[in-house]
Amino acid sequence: MILSIHLIPNAKENEIVGWVGETLKVRICAPPIEGRANEELLKYLAKRLDLAPSEIDFVSGLISKQKRLKIPLAEEDVRHALT
Repeated sequence: MILSIHLIPNAKENEIVGWVGETLKVRICAPPIEGRANEELLKYLAKRLDLAPSEIDFVSGLISKQKRLKIPLAEEDVRHALT
């Protein structure tokens, strides 16, 4: 599935804020410098989805707060794990 994410870097802790329409809002404690927030996002989502970070790929948004990720799971499984 392709997952749309609105990323909020520099948060106090990593957390899922919730769904806003079809977009998942996620707070990450890493700064948006040198890809650190993207790396932390992949690690956080992989842990929540029981995947390796390498199994999640960026489709778009490497330098934007709006990101699209390709995740090798069914949509209902992703929504269940991230809710």
